[in-house]
Amino acid sequence: MNKVLLIDDDVELTTLLQEYLTEEGYDVATDTDGRAAIAAAAGNTVDIIVLDIMMPRMNGIEVLQRIRKLSQVPVLMLTARGDDIDRISGLNLGADDYVPKPCSPGELAARLRAILRRAGQPAAGATTDTLRAGQLVIHPRSRTVEWRGEVLELTGTEFSLLEILARNGGQLVSKQDISKLAFGKPLTPFDRRIDVHISSVRQKLGLREDGQSWIRSIRGQGYQLLVD
Repeated sequence: MNKVLLIDDDVELTTLLQEYLTEEGYDVATDTDGRAAIAAAAGNTVDIIVLDIMMPRMNGIEVLQRIRKLSQVPVLMLTARGDDIDRISGLNLGADDYVPKPCSPGELAARLRAILRRAGQPAAGATTDTLRAGQLVIHPRSRTVEWRGEVLELTGTEFSLLEILARNGGQLVSKQDISKLAFGKPLTPFDRRIDVHISSVRQKLGLREDGQSWIRSIRGQGYQLLVD
């Protein structure tokens, strides 16, 4: 049973979501203070955290920053509908996905299933064999990555995107295909999730000797991994 920690100061909403997710088979704990999420990440006591951005004491963005210094536990952000700045900030800091509020319990449950699936399984169509591309070594079974001889810390979503690019042998992969493989759904207009996650992976890989990124983007088409 997956353990979910739901952090939101809206008691009525958290009660509704807790009841629904419990019926869906999750072990759900709730809290109104983001510090509980930081403690859970530090203690590795939950499988996923649902974190509201707008909270007293410490907002969700600050909480996420602290979590990412301690753990790569999956984090789903709850954001105000239409607030693109908060969404992009959360993704840039390592959130795995976001759901705009008000949200339906069914949508939240679907997003949780998708994130946990990405965190625990190889990309669609992949094998569990070790994948090597130059100095990049990907271990699908353990979902870990070595880059230039060192462990590369990635979120579950970042791992899935890098694995998809690596398995395509340096070929261009369209954003539409990436969305279907990584998120299990078609890409929608104005959805920048892939772009933001790829930007984070680029930063973690660093630059090539020629000063260019290891992940090449072709406007309006997709992405290509240049590791060989």
